[in-house]
Amino acid sequence: QVQLVESGGGLVQPGGSLRLSCAASGRIFRIYGMGWYRQAPGNQRDLVASITSGGSTNYADSVKGRFTISRDNAKNTVYLQMDSLKPEDTAVYHCNIGIGTRGYWGQGTQVTVSS
Repeated sequence: QVQLVESGGGLVQPGGSLRLSCAASGRIFRIYGMGWYRQAPGNQRDLVASITSGGSTNYADSVKGRFTISRDNAKNTVYLQMDSLKPEDTAVYHCNIGIGTRGYWGQGTQVTVSS
């Protein structure tokens, strides 16, 4: 059994920052890729950023230069540092972690950017 617990969402003003965390626990043999997705009401779930086991990163064009994904393998945790937040970043953010032969999803954390 694998569990993912997300934290760090909330309400922030435009231009502000938030840091999301997603920690995996349980029967973990090996973690591969990690990523963050987001879904706004009425929209599909889209990839925001990903990081491979070797540390290579990939970002959606809309967040390049503002968001930074990182991972702590010792803690089985992935982070998303979000700076210069915009109202269009408002969404539920979900982490996804590849463990063994499948990907696991976090429960989602709400990020609201509003003045």
